[in-house]
Amino acid sequence: MKGRIQLEESKILVTGGLGFIGSNFILNLFDKFPGCSITNVDAEFTGSNKQNLAQIKSKKGYRYVKGNISDTTKIKKLVQTCDVVFNFAAESHVDRSIDEPKPFFDSNIMGTYSILEAIRKFDKKLIHISTDEVFGSLKSGSATEKDVFNPSSPYAASKASAELLVNSYFVTYGIDSIITRCTNNYGPRQFPEKLIPKVILLASQNNKIPIYGTGKNIRDWIYVLDHCDAILKACQYGKNGNSYNIAGHNEIDNITIIKSILKIMGKPTDMIKYVKDRPGHDFRYSLKTTKIEKEIGWKPKYTFEEGLRTTVRWYINNRLWWQNIAKKNMGRTK
Repeated sequence: MKGRIQLEESKILVTGGLGFIGSNFILNLFDKFPGCSITNVDAEFTGSNKQNLAQIKSKKGYRYVKGNISDTTKIKKLVQTCDVVFNFAAESHVDRSIDEPKPFFDSNIMGTYSILEAIRKFDKKLIHISTDEVFGSLKSGSATEKDVFNPSSPYAASKASAELLVNSYFVTYGIDSIITRCTNNYGPRQFPEKLIPKVILLASQNNKIPIYGTGKNIRDWIYVLDHCDAILKACQYGKNGNSYNIAGHNEIDNITIIKSILKIMGKPTDMIKYVKDRPGHDFRYSLKTTKIEKEIGWKPKYTFEEGLRTTVRWYINNRLWWQNIAKKNMGRTK
C-alpha cells in the first residue's frame, strides 16, 4: 500500500547498514523510533565495519544479515517481510572506481535492480540514497532536481544509472519510491579513505597529508546526522516518485578543510603535501535544496564548525575503531 509510513511501528530493511551513513542512520532510527524493527543487510565490502553497530548487536528489534544486494533470492526474502527499504548499499569511492569500475556497476546498478524487482513483486516502499556527483562538476550555480545528469567518474555514472532505474520502475510499474541525493557527508564512523577522517588520522600520527592538485576543488559538506534526518523526513512526508536534494550549504575547498582540521588539532600546515591530480577530477559540486525545504520543511541543524570539531574529537577518542583499518587506506585524499 502506497502512502506515508509510520516508522515507529514499521519493519525496516536497511541495505549497507555497516557503512558510514547507513550505521549512523540505523542508530538515529532507533533513537527517534525505538519501537521499530530493523533488519540490516550488508555484504561487508570495503567501508563496512561491524564495530559501527557493536553497541546494538544484541538489541531487541535489530537483526543483522550478511548478504549482497545482488543476491536476488536473499533480497526477495528480506524485502517480503519489511514495510520499507532504505538502500544505502553502494561502492562509493571515486578513486577505486577509476582503478576498477566493474564492482561499482555490479553493486550500484545490478544491486539496485535486484532491490527494485523485489519492491515491485511485494509492493513495498523504497527510499534510494544517491549522490550530488550524478550532476558532475558545476562552474556556477546549484543543481536542481530537474537538471540533467552529467557524471564524470565510473562511480558517479553507476549512481546516475541506479537513479534512472528507480525512476523507470516508478513510471513503468508504479512502485512506491523516493530518491534522496546528498552532498559530501562527514562525521563519526566514516571510512578512512575519505578526506576528513584520512586527514585526522594522518595528522594524529604526524604523517604528511597528500592533496590532489592545488586543493581548490570545492565540495558542499553536511554533517551525517543532518543527512539522516533529511532521509527520514523524505520517507515520512515526501511525494511518491519524487527526488529530493539534500545539502549542508557549506561549500568549502579541500585545502581549507585540511587547514581547519590541522588548526583544531594544533598541527602545522607544513604537513600538507601536494600531489598530481587524479583523472576527471570534478572541480565543484553544489545542490539547490529549495524543494525539500518548502515541501518537507527540512533544513540542516549543525554548523560546519560544530560538526567538524565533533568529528575530530570522535576519531581522537576512538583509536581502536580505526587502528586496524587505517594503515591500508592512507593514500591520497578525495
